[in-house]
Amino acid sequence: MLDKLRKIIHIDMDAFYASVEQRDNKCFRGKPVIVGGDPSKRGVVATCSYEARKYGVHSAMASMTAYKLCPNAIFVTPRMEVYKSVSNEIMDIFHDYSDIIEPLSLDEAFIDVTENKVNNLSATIIAKEIKKRIYNEVGITASAGVSYNKFLAKIASDYKKPNGLTVIEPKNVGAFLDKLGIEKFFGVGKVTKNRLNNMGIFKGEDIKNFTESELITLFKDKGKLLYDFSRGIDNRSVNPSRKRKSIGNETTLREDIEYIDEMINILDQLADKIEKRLKQSNISGKTITLKVKFSDFQNLTRRITVNGKIKDKNNIMLYVGELLKEIPMDNKKVRLLGITISNLDKDNFSNNEHSQLNFKNILDEF
Repeated sequence: MLDKLRKIIHIDMDAFYASVEQRDNKCFRGKPVIVGGDPSKRGVVATCSYEARKYGVHSAMASMTAYKLCPNAIFVTPRMEVYKSVSNEIMDIFHDYSDIIEPLSLDEAFIDVTENKVNNLSATIIAKEIKKRIYNEVGITASAGVSYNKFLAKIASDYKKPNGLTVIEPKNVGAFLDKLGIEKFFGVGKVTKNRLNNMGIFKGEDIKNFTESELITLFKDKGKLLYDFSRGIDNRSVNPSRKRKSIGNETTLREDIEYIDEMINILDQLADKIEKRLKQSNISGKTITLKVKFSDFQNLTRRITVNGKIKDKNNIMLYVGELLKEIPMDNKKVRLLGITISNLDKDNFSNNEHSQLNFKNILDEF
């Protein structure tokens, strides 16, 4: 029963790379955007916007095939450094609620909020807050799934994309899984799906016609997973294996700016957010990086490493002001500003003063 007492959120960004491209380029919004290789050079689709998906385009598809399906699509070369930076911003938001985080990729992660930094008993409310903050602070949407184990949380996040939120409570698990298509189960690819279909297994409820030993005989370890998952059983813990390398924030401006005082005001707001995240995580850094993107999409960065600890906004802005002087403006307008603190280390004091949830509290609302 212990697994049913956990509260786990799975966050999955919606068409992540394409959403970032649409965020950063107003001309791309509302249009089919395909991030990937050139159709004329045997490229492959990394991801695509939901506007492109209406034409049947999907990830891992040959770019030429995607072009034939959607000839009016906008093909964009992946900008991995940008996506990594945005991912770090999102992970920082997660860390405001829990340090038990298991990233699966740049755009998705599990978060265990059974005990959390905001002392909120409702994982659903936390998921709503995270989604709202990602939209307000990062400028893209995410879908969330909430349940008592990883399998169910991940299934739930994919249930109502894009910008969805699905909660699977213990009392509803049986009805939900019985009607779920077998292709949605973890570990079921095309080959396994075809084998299961040939056995008359199309939905979760069909798996229950087979004993555990029969499924193990047919599918080995995967058979054990199918047996457990069809019954809502998954005892895997959220594994916080990813060490945070930096904390930062950046913003793409609604209108390009050219005056230094405007830039300082925006950077001050970014520094304020970074200060809060550093203090909430009991972390300080020694390296600060300033990023400036101009209206012609040229990127410039300047950084400095200091002997002391960079932690509060005043210190951050002191160094940012000096770094900004090193950026050659050349009368160009700025479209994006960002600050990143790296070379991180845990502070000596603990901020873990949050009350422990008792057994009764854990059973409260998801």
